[in-house]
Amino acid sequence: MDTRDAPQLYLITPPEIELGTFPDLLARVLDSHAIACVRLSLATRDEDRLSRAADALREITHARDVALVISEHVKLSERLGLDGVHLTDAAHSVRATRKALGEDAIVGCYCGTSRHDGMSAGEAGADYVSFGPVAASNLGDGSFAELDLFQWWSEVIEVPVIAEGGLDTGLVAQLAPYTDFFGFGDEIWRAENPVDTLGALIAAMR
Repeated sequence: MDTRDAPQLYLITPPEIELGTFPDLLARVLDSHAIACVRLSLATRDEDRLSRAADALREITHARDVALVISEHVKLSERLGLDGVHLTDAAHSVRATRKALGEDAIVGCYCGTSRHDGMSAGEAGADYVSFGPVAASNLGDGSFAELDLFQWWSEVIEVPVIAEGGLDTGLVAQLAPYTDFFGFGDEIWRAENPVDTLGALIAAMR
């Protein structure tokens, strides 16, 4: 019998955010639900825009004891006083990133649908591995992380795992016994009421 605790919540920012409004929205979500971590995942590679966004969100998250990581930008993570970095190159840079940021930093790794990449990331020192998307779509080659990947991981591997991408209440209910975190992004931010939408997704875990 699976005795793991209910999955924790991991939020992923939209690829574009409005600094005049998004921090307040994020604060409302964090004040309404228990969130473990927020990932700043902007499409821009402009250092000034990334830095201003990180500064704004760090003020919100750290005031609530919520970790804040940034996608890919290892040096910015360290310079801006963030809690770590989320890598997107499977396992290739985990070891070097861990060395650069130290043992206390969060180093996470997106591994798509690859069991092998996930294992490699864990062996290299990743704090968590994320798989996704969890539903078929017309994006990329259409591949997705199936339920059996999470079932196998939960039985064999101790490194925490995140399910992300294409989540809905049905998939959340299926995956809840086998994942440590759910990574919610567009699923809530595109909704009219992100707080209520996240509440419905949380209810589906039970």
